[in-house]
Amino acid sequence: MAERKVSVASEVGLHARPAATFVQTAAKAPFDVTIAKAGGQPVNAKSILSVLALDVRQGESVVITAEGEGAEELLDQLAEIASAS
Repeated sequence: MAERKVSVASEVGLHARPAATFVQTAAKAPFDVTIAKAGGQPVNAKSILSVLALDVRQGESVVITAEGEGAEELLDQLAEIASAS
């Protein structure tokens, strides 16, 4: 299982465009991808409603996990999206 802990840099957190881009990227994976606030319950990173429901704000940390061939590369992309300001 691959994992990334990322601090969300966007002023709008993981809402609106950052969330949509994040979910679109995660949805391309042929394996499960989850996201959680640090210390929280993971949710499906391929679901826009689940990602928005996390209510992640600027400066909060999230943990993104995936398991499968190409998971490391996918997590790198998702971490870049989440940490972009």
